[in-house]
Amino acid sequence: MITRCPSRSRTSIKSSLIFATFAVTLLLAAPAYSSITPIDACTPPPSTAHDPRTMFGSARKHTESGNIHDHPPRVPLDAEHYPIAPPGLALEQIHVYVRHGERTPVGVRLQHAPASIPEHWMMCRTARQFHAAVTNTTEDGLLRTRRIVERANGTAAPGECLLGELTDVGRQSTYNFGVSLRNIYIDRLGFLPDRLPKDDHVYFRSTNMPRTIESLQQVMHGLYPTKKCDADIIPNILVRNGKDENLLGNTFACKRLEMLQVGFAQAAAKMYNPSLEPLDGRISKYLGGHPVRVDGKPRASGIMDTIRAAIAHGIPVPPEFEDKAIVDVIERAVVSEWFADKTEEVRRLGMGPLLDDMTRKMQHKVDKGAHDPLKILVHSTHDTALAALCSTLDVFDEQWPAFTASITFELFKKTPKDTHAAADASISQAILSNFRSKVAPEHYVRMRYQNKDMVLPICAGKGKHLPGSPEFCTLTAFRERVKELTPSNFEAECMPAGRSG
Repeated sequence: MITRCPSRSRTSIKSSLIFATFAVTLLLAAPAYSSITPIDACTPPPSTAHDPRTMFGSARKHTESGNIHDHPPRVPLDAEHYPIAPPGLALEQIHVYVRHGERTPVGVRLQHAPASIPEHWMMCRTARQFHAAVTNTTEDGLLRTRRIVERANGTAAPGECLLGELTDVGRQSTYNFGVSLRNIYIDRLGFLPDRLPKDDHVYFRSTNMPRTIESLQQVMHGLYPTKKCDADIIPNILVRNGKDENLLGNTFACKRLEMLQVGFAQAAAKMYNPSLEPLDGRISKYLGGHPVRVDGKPRASGIMDTIRAAIAHGIPVPPEFEDKAIVDVIERAVVSEWFADKTEEVRRLGMGPLLDDMTRKMQHKVDKGAHDPLKILVHSTHDTALAALCSTLDVFDEQWPAFTASITFELFKKTPKDTHAAADASISQAILSNFRSKVAPEHYVRMRYQNKDMVLPICAGKGKHLPGSPEFCTLTAFRERVKELTPSNFEAECMPAGRSG
């Protein structure tokens, strides 16, 4: 699946990804030219006392997260109620996939009365100062800069956000996510070291977009603050070139996947536009008289993108968008357009490469044991990736993934009991036992999404999960399914004609 950009059709997103890749490449240029990082990359986000959500006020009552519906724009990671694994299972490795934090809408919509959702979002006051290592520029080799958004009329306002930018609220929530990871895997389980002695224990990777990279910086600081890292430890944030990306369905590298995605969007419009038509009488007044449609202007996905971003930041929205009966109809259409990728071909081309990458690392841990020091892998990605992973494994709840929503795959090891040992074993029995082949430990995978254990249908059969605990899938069964989903020749299958035979 692709990174969602609701204001545009799927056919226009390829050029957008190319531009985004170019822009972020400049930001992350090689040190010889300009290695730019925020000055406060290792500083906690602003306290909630200065929460920018209070800037716009609200005439309606919201919950703590700004949610007024059953499915909030953010679902914090719940460390307190994390379920401990059954006795006999030892945690070996953790793979985390987290959606970026709260951001501004990716397009300007509903800014005119009577909706009056702000066109300019003054919610990006944190991490706008940078220092760069620039060759032969100053005596100390550092150049201080401050980034400010300039509007089309030439005016500039400190603290204004770009479209689609991670806000200060998003920085706080992703930092909190990192703190929750620390609470679970360090404070409660003692699985990770309290202090990071080596960077080979951790792995951090992001898609090549500013909001995911900045979200990951905050997660990293919540998990391992500067004071909890040895002085010579500077954890890396890994970013892949566009052609190599697998943290989302890569339509940039796979033309066939792009064609299939466009087909899904067209099918969703045909199926759901009739159900959206009855809403025109209540919604069109906020859209300049335009109808609400999957393929409309603005698109239904774009409308809900703006509404969900506003709710997440405590910005009042029109009362119709607080009506669950209305919102559910629109979101059902949007989810079908963007997230309902259920064909085997889309699963292979979209999430197959990612799942193959993950299970290879799990198998390496199984094979090498303690000789593989890698314990936690954190990936910063998008809603489309989380929905695609859940859909590919047949556990998608048909709901738009929230900000900082996460999927965790945990690898466990169970060592079989030695049934041959006995307290009164004779010497001969002890000698014979040395010739018996050792039984390899069993390994299990548990998938968690939105603080819930996922019972995978692929592991429902007898012998494919831990007896009495169906959420613990055997690694063997899990890898068998991933093998089916892994393209044998990705480039060939991504040709417009698809896989032959």
